[in-house]
Amino acid sequence: MIFVVSLDKISGKNVIGQGGDDLGEVKGAEVNTNTWNVTHLQVKLSSKASESMGFKKRFRSSTVCLPVSMVSAVGDVVTVNKTLDELSSNQEVTECVE
Repeated sequence: MIFVVSLDKISGKNVIGQGGDDLGEVKGAEVNTNTWNVTHLQVKLSSKASESMGFKKRFRSSTVCLPVSMVSAVGDVVTVNKTLDELSSNQEVTECVE
């Protein structure tokens, strides 16, 4: 079954990792304009996640691009199927380039 969700509905939702870690908040998405598929969610990391994942900035939080293949559920929160430790060592999670 396929569910269609507007980006407006998930923007601002908290992102929770497997194990309950607060990863941050959805700020946007990246779209492949050839296929019009969403490939990544842009997640503004929480302070703890930013520090654990090595993306800590001096005066601001980092925004990372999280592959949608890691999203296991979207409801009141966006749930990711990886722990914070697994995300820290995953090379598919990169800092978003503006």
